[in-house]
Amino acid sequence: MFRRRTKPRVLIVTPEVTYLPEGMGKHVNHLTAKAGGLADVSAALINALFAQGGDVHVALPDYRNIYNQEAERLFKDEFNKIKRKVPMERIHLAEDRSFFYMDSVYSGYNWENIKISLAFQREVINNIIPVVKPDLIHCNDWMTGLLPAMAHELGIPCLFTIHNIFTVKKTLAEIEDQGIDAAMFWKHLFFMRLPGCYEETRETNPVDFLVSGVFAAHFVNTVSPTFLLEIVEGKHPFVEESLKRELTYKWKANCAAGILNSPDPSFNPENDSSLPFRYHAENFTRGKAGNKQHLQKRLGLIENEQAPLFFWPSRLDRIQKGSPLIAHILYDIISQYWNIPMQIVFVADGEFQQYISQIVWQFDLSARVAVCNFDENLSRLAYAASDFILMPSAFEPCGLPQMIAPIYGSLPVARDTGGIHDTIRNLDIKNNSGNGILFETYDAQGLMWAIDQAMQFYMLPPSKKEKQISRIMKESLVSFNHSVTAKLYIDLYEKMLNRPFVNP
Repeated sequence: MFRRRTKPRVLIVTPEVTYLPEGMGKHVNHLTAKAGGLADVSAALINALFAQGGDVHVALPDYRNIYNQEAERLFKDEFNKIKRKVPMERIHLAEDRSFFYMDSVYSGYNWENIKISLAFQREVINNIIPVVKPDLIHCNDWMTGLLPAMAHELGIPCLFTIHNIFTVKKTLAEIEDQGIDAAMFWKHLFFMRLPGCYEETRETNPVDFLVSGVFAAHFVNTVSPTFLLEIVEGKHPFVEESLKRELTYKWKANCAAGILNSPDPSFNPENDSSLPFRYHAENFTRGKAGNKQHLQKRLGLIENEQAPLFFWPSRLDRIQKGSPLIAHILYDIISQYWNIPMQIVFVADGEFQQYISQIVWQFDLSARVAVCNFDENLSRLAYAASDFILMPSAFEPCGLPQMIAPIYGSLPVARDTGGIHDTIRNLDIKNNSGNGILFETYDAQGLMWAIDQAMQFYMLPPSKKEKQISRIMKESLVSFNHSVTAKLYIDLYEKMLNRPFVNP
């Protein structure tokens, strides 16, 4: 459809991003809208691709209220003036009142999130793609799930990345009521039942946004190779059959892959400004001890740098992250290692937080267990202070904590599933390999066994233990970084375009 360029142009469409490279437009620092890991991953990929010379453009909702709050922090009195002067050479803000005045990326109401999604996609279809004229479109999650169908109709290669398996369903009539001309590309959408003609389908046959993205995209990727295989092999009964089926078709056609996310480069104990004591792989012993004592004092825990400290970095939900497992054994595990004294710090929000807090109160564990709401700086301090992190996930589409923790010299104690399987290997001191402790069966006994293994490692002679931690820190910095992730996406872009993404 568009004139062939010597350097392909990629449009990345994402509902959230943590930061954007300075060279993509002056005063872009305030364009920050984050709800979760998608923002970090989007920022990392955009930054890495741009740094490598890619012709990268970004489509974002114009969250005016959120951006203004950030601009006010950065630019004080000039933020209103700057907002109107931001050159948008590569950054394209979709404009609609449905997200102008949002205080956060997502609403607490599902209907409102659907409205935001439709408004965002309408603006991308009507006003951004015609201006950018991309050679390839990269979409993310259900919020952009209609765009691959439109791209398919226009003949533009489209990559659809699944970060989370959540989806929504709406009819063509509801989609078109928001200003999207779905009649143009309706044949490329995925409906809940096999569609007949357009008129019969329009009012009564809902479109599945996430599955439509998979169905219509030229290529699909999940953010973990193992999680993709787990879905294709039917290992997760909570994954809807339609998503499993369409991903399987893509997999068998060699049009699906898994590409791991990677942590933001600011996660590095050598230069992390959140830490009172910075350190690296050669001097981590003193640095981690100082951070541990600082965290213990701040949270009212027993102040003892020799106390083994476990950190829970993930959302305290009922389903995915294994919160019921730790709740089931919390008292027993603290009692078992009472004289050491073992400590556990939770820095996480979620509906299961109240149950953990109740256990701490009921058994008077507040000197050994701290339960805190999520705070970015406190979380970073906990990585640096802890000896181990806990990730007993039932499933894990990717996960970042198990990659961040080893960089800080904190070993993952985790269930062997999804992205954890792709990033963590069982510690093997004899062969000088591995970077964590894994258990296979999702139950409280499995987690208890893994914690016991961690404690056995913790009680090794310091020289033997410190050698392994130093090795793990060095290897993790090399393995878990944006350049590795960006290279895989560039390879995928080039495969889809059948030509180099960045000129040699």
